[in-house]
Amino acid sequence: MALLTIKDLALGYDSRTIVEDLNFVVNEGDYLCIVGENGSGKTTLMKTLLSLQEPLRGQILIGDGLKKKEIGYLPQQTIVQKDFPASVREIVLSGCQGSCGLRPFYNKKEKQLAETNIRRMGITELADRCYRDLSGGQQQRVLLARALCAAGKILLLDEPVAGLDPRVTAEMYELITGLNQDGVTVIMISHDIEEAVRRASHILHIGGEIFFGTKEEYLDSGFGKSFLVSQNNREEKDVQ
Repeated sequence: MALLTIKDLALGYDSRTIVEDLNFVVNEGDYLCIVGENGSGKTTLMKTLLSLQEPLRGQILIGDGLKKKEIGYLPQQTIVQKDFPASVREIVLSGCQGSCGLRPFYNKKEKQLAETNIRRMGITELADRCYRDLSGGQQQRVLLARALCAAGKILLLDEPVAGLDPRVTAEMYELITGLNQDGVTVIMISHDIEEAVRRASHILHIGGEIFFGTKEEYLDSGFGKSFLVSQNNREEKDVQ
């Protein structure tokens, strides 16, 4: 069943179009990876899906009883966020703010949800630690637990492994895959095209051309093959 249906969407700033004619559907249980060159509009699309930015044209239709406050979001971290002086438990619990309404306090159910997601992310022993004293990988687990407190059905992730070392990156990918296998619908921006096509159920490629389909369709397409080759060549040059 469709959670999000995107029709003829155009994105940009100050009437300047970055990408247009976006059409895709996200069904319950999907793992959608959004890929493309830098500046192609990936983060702009995610902000638009979150209603943080208005589209230039087109429609975003929400289905299956999904409410906007039930969408969890893990943005790219800033330097300020990494130095935030609060405990792990406080940060995770803040993910429940959307369900508080005008209530100035968290209820028992919300506190239990925060503790559940703390355990789910394997950070129970860190619950009373100050967030800014944690490693990058630990901080991402905290922020993922926070996003899960808001995610009733769907989780949006913007480059969740950026800046992490290979071991921690692999652990983060496994966590996200596990959440999807547990029924959480995932939409993730990724520069790691090989991991994207290995783990995702669907690929949305935006830029000069647009592709949307299953990962198998993407891998079989000339468009997908050429992008994979270009990315591998770029990585080889970076290593040299």
